[in-house]
Amino acid sequence: MKIEEIQFDEKGLVPAIVQDAVSKEVLTLAYMNKESLEKTLETKETWFYSRSRQQLWHKGETSGNTQRVTEIRYDCDQDALIVKVIPTGPACHKGDYSCFSHVLFGEAGNPKENRFAIINQLENTIAEREQEMPEGAYTTYLFREGVDKILKKVGEEASEVIIAAKNRDPEELKWESADLLYHLLVLLREQKLPLDEVMNVLEERHEK
Repeated sequence: MKIEEIQFDEKGLVPAIVQDAVSKEVLTLAYMNKESLEKTLETKETWFYSRSRQQLWHKGETSGNTQRVTEIRYDCDQDALIVKVIPTGPACHKGDYSCFSHVLFGEAGNPKENRFAIINQLENTIAEREQEMPEGAYTTYLFREGVDKILKKVGEEASEVIIAAKNRDPEELKWESADLLYHLLVLLREQKLPLDEVMNVLEERHEK
């Protein structure tokens, strides 16, 4: 596939959906022209075309919230892009992790819709915390302390799970297991390893 084969519109633009490569959360919708797409491919960071300012702009050039590109996909009509990125800060100019933080219809993150939906919701919340770093949040504290602190907590919670199981205490085991899952998700985010890849390993093992 060559850039020349992308179907730019009459204004020379193509919509680009920017997605967090780890959490899979949609971060923003922007537009690229041929030059910004070339710069994105060259620098491995997102460049867009501003329709209001009529000029190229490099995401994070002033804010520092750059986006490292890991993959770019195009749709079947070759007239839309998905740009998967590792963000270094909030995607939204208002300081939010994602520009799509408001709900028009439906109940966002309702865990009752799917018994594993809370895992997706938690993964997204952890990603938000890493990018926005709100003061007073425990997840913010973990990311600021770094990987050694996160690893220590994973080890502590794993030990607590073992103790709860040895004590045959289902109530304690329930709470300690939840703590372990949370800290494991924080670790995966710190390592930039999508939970999907862990799930893929489980699926591959199951198929064998």
